[in-house]
Amino acid sequence: MAQQEEEDGPVYTLDEALTSVGIGKFQYMVMCYAGLGHIAEAAETMILSFIGPALRSQWELSPTQESLMTTIVFAGMLVGAIFWGFVSDTYGRRKGLLSIAIVTALSAALSTFSPNYNWLLAVRMMVGFGVSGGPVYGSWFLEFVPSQNRGMWTIICTGFWTIGTILEALLALMIMPRLGWRWLLALSSMPSFAALLLFVFTVESPRYLCAVGRTKDACDILKKIAVVNKTQLPPRKLVSSQLTEELLSPGKIKVPNLKSGFSSLLMLLSPTLLRNTLLIWVVYIGNSFSYYGIILLTSLFSSGRCQHSSIALSMKDDQSLYTNVLINSFAEIPGTLLAAIMVEKVGRKLSMALTCALNFLFLLPLLTPELPALTTALLFGARTFISGSLVIVGVYCREIYPTSVRSTGIGVASSVGRIGAMLSPVVAVQLIRGCHQMAAIIAFEAVLVLSAASIMLFSLETKGRELIDTLVV
Repeated sequence: MAQQEEEDGPVYTLDEALTSVGIGKFQYMVMCYAGLGHIAEAAETMILSFIGPALRSQWELSPTQESLMTTIVFAGMLVGAIFWGFVSDTYGRRKGLLSIAIVTALSAALSTFSPNYNWLLAVRMMVGFGVSGGPVYGSWFLEFVPSQNRGMWTIICTGFWTIGTILEALLALMIMPRLGWRWLLALSSMPSFAALLLFVFTVESPRYLCAVGRTKDACDILKKIAVVNKTQLPPRKLVSSQLTEELLSPGKIKVPNLKSGFSSLLMLLSPTLLRNTLLIWVVYIGNSFSYYGIILLTSLFSSGRCQHSSIALSMKDDQSLYTNVLINSFAEIPGTLLAAIMVEKVGRKLSMALTCALNFLFLLPLLTPELPALTTALLFGARTFISGSLVIVGVYCREIYPTSVRSTGIGVASSVGRIGAMLSPVVAVQLIRGCHQMAAIIAFEAVLVLSAASIMLFSLETKGRELIDTLVV
């Protein structure tokens, strides 16, 4: 527990302190570093879409071996997302960020020198393990932002993922035809190395410090924020929100054992959090299923594999693939901007439900084959709204959990969401190539309906709500 600094006169809470220092230069710098982590995650996730065909030709890989390169990355992310959440909640945000940067940068560099297929599988699994720590960057940034601006700024920070996907497609367009896949791997690892080098400029989250009782250290960081932002803290002493609640309700606060990752996981399944935890998992699975499915549908419809399909967009060479992915990635820009506006204007729950509904409407005409131009426009719109849904649920998930298990909560939810990403190719590829377009779209629509229903069952609206530091029991 924190020292009893509240004994001598008035005090202020961390939320009051963050409101006083406001949004300024300090938060912009924190956002840029967190955004660098999102760019690294996007680049390393997208890269296998570009190097797969080249490796299939050079190493004479079977279709199964080629697809396994993507599956193995998701397998690493499935494990890593949970692990990094535990590390961040147990040992602090900074140690979590440093560990993520080290593992990702070294694994990405090693993959550049892969002598054979098995080596590449092993190191790309480690890359997946590393980049799965992306949610930790978002949680770290969130904890420096005042409650009244939290949703919009967190979504803007998450928008760096879109920048990463666009940059990776541009890089592939320029590098692959001239220098080959090894150079693409090497240059794509630069954001991870940049995150490692710039780590020295990061500071620990004051909210995490308050949660573990280090109120004096949190106060020192808040003073630095005030200096950088050229603002002032309240002329009182800092007290963590958990202590303030304890003064109001003695004996009602349970401070978890932050040295036990397993206990953090159990807290997510406690009666207080169980309902929202299970609903969040359903939404994460649904969003991941839909997001990666829409990307696959774009590629599959473009290839015109089914002889009965009237969709005949052509992809005559690999360069067309890079261009197609690049154009489709731009759909996430309006999705992110729209989400940033909606999340503060209409709230988290309604925003998530609306984006699911709009995504449903854009996919609905694809129950039957459409003209190529219309299909492209519909998939562009669907990707716009599914990307918006993804970033909003990321905000909500971080807000619904206490600081003591926030990174674990978002990490586990992200990990569970990978189940949807793994199932999506099975549905999209098998049904579309088997000329069952209607069945594929019905499956995606059903998932969207389930996600929307789960969203409406969330017990809380977190817009404008102060973050909770510990679980009240």
